[in-house]
Amino acid sequence: MSPKIDEKLVIAISSRALFDLTESHQIFEQQGIKAYSDYQIEHEDIPLQPGSAFPIVEKLLKLNQQTVEKPVVEVVLLSRNSADTGLRIFNSIQHYQLNITRAAFSSGRSPYRYVPAFASHLFLSTDPSDVRAALKDGFAAATILPRQGNQAEVSQELRIAFDGDAVIFSDESEKIYKNQGLRAFTENETAEANVPLAGGPFKNFLAALHRLQQDYTPDNCPIRTALVTARSAPAHERVIKTLRDWNIRIDEALFLGGMPKGKFLRAFGADVFFDDQATHCDDASIHVATGHVPHGVAND
Repeated sequence: MSPKIDEKLVIAISSRALFDLTESHQIFEQQGIKAYSDYQIEHEDIPLQPGSAFPIVEKLLKLNQQTVEKPVVEVVLLSRNSADTGLRIFNSIQHYQLNITRAAFSSGRSPYRYVPAFASHLFLSTDPSDVRAALKDGFAAATILPRQGNQAEVSQELRIAFDGDAVIFSDESEKIYKNQGLRAFTENETAEANVPLAGGPFKNFLAALHRLQQDYTPDNCPIRTALVTARSAPAHERVIKTLRDWNIRIDEALFLGGMPKGKFLRAFGADVFFDDQATHCDDASIHVATGHVPHGVAND
């Protein structure tokens, strides 16, 4: 019997995030569903090219090769394709030897509603409306942006970086910054330094990564995390004490005081970075794979 899915780190991913479906999607938009269906069936034995999130998925699944007792990661495919047109996607999965066995094909309707059914910790998609719906329901979700430029050097570790406010943490402090300015924000964070922030949409995903990390010693852990935030001293203290209160470890923390994040993410070697602000995402995507989290006051 296979392990229960809720015992693993579960990642739900759309077919367009996993594979490059640009050509066939253009056919769908310009010629309609019949032409798209015919095209996919005619090409179902031709593997699709990897998409923006393919390297992340590949690394996630490799974590299972390091565990003897049972798999620790489950990747689930969620697709707007029908089972018929989706056969090319499964054939491509087999071509690249990705151990993905579970899928939901929704025949044109949004597949995000299966995120909770699969007990997913994270949903990656190229469709912002699906991502917003998942976030509204309380799940970690991000819109994977198109790759730009040369990516960071490939490491054997899985390296995941997060913004803080409105991603790991709530946007309660960011609202003060947006509405009242930096001085009011700094004064509030200093006064509330010992009051933990509420959790943001990615708290549970970070906690799930932390649980996986506990199975390894710090010097041989294949997962490395980083907080990359525009905060600086003295606003750093509340963040550190919040993570301590949650009993969650972050391997690296960069307090950049508003500096562009891209070059720092490249130095960290992030496989993926999650941020709520489009400007930070645009800069980051030049250097590393990036997921936009359309959540919080910056996206109202």
